Amino acid sequence: MAVAALTISIVACGTETVTTATTSVETTSYADSMKKMVPASPDDLAAFERVDIALGGEKWTVAVADTRSLRSQGLMGVTELKVDGMLFIFESSVQVSFHMQDTLIPLDIAFFADDGSLVDRFTMTPCNEVPCPIYPAAGPARYAIETTAGGFGELDSLVLDVASGW
Repeated sequence: MAVAALTISIVACGTETVTTATTSVETTSYADSMKKMVPASPDDLAAFERVDIALGGEKWTVAVADTRSLRSQGLMGVTELKVDGMLFIFESSVQVSFHMQDTLIPLDIAFFADDGSLVDRFTMTPCNEVPCPIYPAAGPARYAIETTAGGFGELDSLVLDVASGW
C-alpha cells in the first residue's frame, strides 16, 4: 500500500480566486490487491457439481466450472485434486487464456472446440508472483479441462465426447 498526495486546484472562470486542496490518498497496487484474494480451501471443491465425461475414450470424473464465478475460482488454493480434473464450460466458443495465480499444484490444461476436438494444451506451473504467465488457447475454445501435471499423458487421443451430454 502506498500513500500519494493528491492536489486539486479549482479556478473560477472570470475571477482571480484560486482554491487549492491537498489530501493524502491510499493506493493499492495490483500485486497487493491480488495478495488479498483468499484462495479456496481443498474442501471448496464440494461446491462444484461432479459429472462423468468421456475423454480420449476413458471415463473421467470432473468438477464442473460452468459459471463466471466458478471459472474464476477454478483450482485456486487446492492442494490435492480429488477428482480426475476440472471441466470449464464457456457459453460459446471464445478466445480464452488461463493463469495460475494462487494455484498451488502443477496442472495440465487442454482446450477443446465445440465439437470436442483438441485446440491446444499446456503444462502450467504454480505462480505466486504478479504478473503470472498466461496460457492462451491457440484458437477459440468452448471447453477446457485442467488435471494434475502429466494427467493427460496416457490417453491415446485428446478428444472430449461432447455428445455424452454430461
